[in-house]
Amino acid sequence: MSMPHSFRKPSARERARQDWIDERRREARMVVADVAHHSDHIVRLACNVLVQHGETPREREDARILLVVLDAKSPTRSAYQRSDRGSTP
Repeated sequence: MSMPHSFRKPSARERARQDWIDERRREARMVVADVAHHSDHIVRLACNVLVQHGETPREREDARILLVVLDAKSPTRSAYQRSDRGSTP
């Protein structure tokens, strides 16, 4: 029988993975904080990181809302993506 996950020490691999995610989250927050100086593509990447790995539900929701705003800013891009998935705009 193994120890419950909450009581065992994280392995070096788990610590490295968490450190990597923390660094990506920090970079994503910097991009979102300075959105006017970054391309829409970079902002989308940052938002996707925060939607998946944000620390709080509020942070994840704010990133998702920013993605919606970016889609509204370029409707042809979102229509193109929908047609690639087989649905219509």
